[in-house]
Amino acid sequence: MENTLLERVIEICARAGEAILEVYNSSAELAVETKADDSPVTAADLAAHAVLAPALADLIDGVPVLSEEQEMPSFAERSRWQRYWIVDPLDGTKEFIRRNGEFTVNVALIENGEPVLGVVYVPVLGITYAGARGNAAGGQTIAFKRTAEGEKAIRVRALKPRLEAGEPVELVASRSHGAGKVEQLVERIESHLGPVACKSMGSSLKLCLVAEGAADLYPRLAPTCEWDTAAAQAVVEAAGGRVVSEDFRLLRYNTKDSLLNPFFYVIGDPAFGWRELLTDHA
Repeated sequence: MENTLLERVIEICARAGEAILEVYNSSAELAVETKADDSPVTAADLAAHAVLAPALADLIDGVPVLSEEQEMPSFAERSRWQRYWIVDPLDGTKEFIRRNGEFTVNVALIENGEPVLGVVYVPVLGITYAGARGNAAGGQTIAFKRTAEGEKAIRVRALKPRLEAGEPVELVASRSHGAGKVEQLVERIESHLGPVACKSMGSSLKLCLVAEGAADLYPRLAPTCEWDTAAAQAVVEAAGGRVVSEDFRLLRYNTKDSLLNPFFYVIGDPAFGWRELLTDHA
C-alpha cells in the first residue's frame, strides 16, 4: 500500500509501541501512579503520548490532538473542532501492569463526530488493526489486519448461518468491568438464540475481534471514555459492523462536555435482529 495517511498513522503507532515496550520489557518494577479519576498511569502511557502527540499534530495542518494523557480542552473549545485526532496512548493500562500483553495504542481521526480512520496497534504481538473510509481512505473503505506474516482484509461475519448450523453466539466481554450485567445479558440471549460462548479480553481488542469476524457481539455495560473506543470503532465500521448505544444510536464523538461514552454494543452483523432482542425488556 502506498504511503497514505493511514500508513503514516500506522507507522506513528508502531513507534509509540516501541516506546511502550521499552518500559514493558525493562527489568525495573513498573511504577504506577493514580490519576484524578482513579485510573492508573505508567511511564509507558506517557512515553507513548510523547511520541504520538507531536507526530499526529504534524500530519495535517490545523488538526488538533486530544489525548488521554494531556489536560482536557474545554467543551467550548472542542465544540469548534470539526476534525481532530483522538488518542489513547496505552489502552489497557491494567493489562499492561499485569503483563498479559492485552494492551493497545489507539489513534482515530474524527470528522464531524464520526470516526473515519482508526488504528489499533498491539505492541507485544506486532499486530495492527486498521480501518478507514471516505477521503481518509483515498475514497474507498478499507479494513485490514496486519501481522508479521502479512496483511489480510477483515470483515464482520453473518450470524444467521452460524445459528442455523447450531453454532453458539460468540460474545466477548471485559475482563475487569460490568460482569454482572453481562451475565444477565447472556442469559437473555441464550433464552432466545441458544448457547452463548464467552471470552474475556482487555482493551480495545474486544472490538477488533468483532471487526475481524472472530466474535458476534461485545456488550460494554460499564463506563468508557471516547479515546477508548474511537479507533476500534473506525475499524469495526469499516469492516461492516456497528457500535451503538443502548438505544441503538450510533456512537458519536465530541457532542457534549463529558468525554464519557454511554453503555454500548459492538455488533458484528447489523442485518441480524439485535435491536429487538437487546432492547426488549418486557
